[in-house]
Amino acid sequence: MQQFLNTKEAAKHVRLSTATLERLRVRGGGPTYITPIPSKVVYDVTDLDAWMWSRRRKSTSETAA
Repeated sequence: MQQFLNTKEAAKHVRLSTATLERLRVRGGGPTYITPIPSKVVYDVTDLDAWMWSRRRKSTSETAA
């Protein structure tokens, strides 16, 4: 069963502030989100987890892919 989270719940899931998650949504680079109706944003937990795994690094000098 798919689980969808609102911005506050998604931010808690990925351990970011809601402001940071909203900023990533505007500027790009954040997890994929869904807008089922205008002005409503939800995140699929699977997408949040995939985004977190894609952020893995082995050193601080390694750049994002």
